[in-house]
Amino acid sequence: MDSANPIQQLLLRGLGTTSLVAERLKGVSQSWVSSGRLDPNQASALVDDVLRALRGETPELEVQAERNLERNRDNLLQDLGVASQKELDELRGRIDRLEQQVRQLNRVD
Repeated sequence: MDSANPIQQLLLRGLGTTSLVAERLKGVSQSWVSSGRLDPNQASALVDDVLRALRGETPELEVQAERNLERNRDNLLQDLGVASQKELDELRGRIDRLEQQVRQLNRVD
């Protein structure tokens, strides 16, 4: 391994950490099955779900995370006083109507 390549080091550390988590999870789930705290089918499903999440194979979690991120962004922008697209569109509509009224009043005079 090239010690000068930090990206390679990070990837290898991430893979090692993932492997450690997977092995520890399998051990803990087997322990829970042995003690009767967890059904063997549930243990298998739990391990599979966590491993899929670690590999990034959980699109439903990604969608949920994206929604949470968008909601947090929207809340932050609202707290900062930044207008939403909907509010801007409403204001544009009001401006258009007011401009029309002004043109009509100018024609009458």
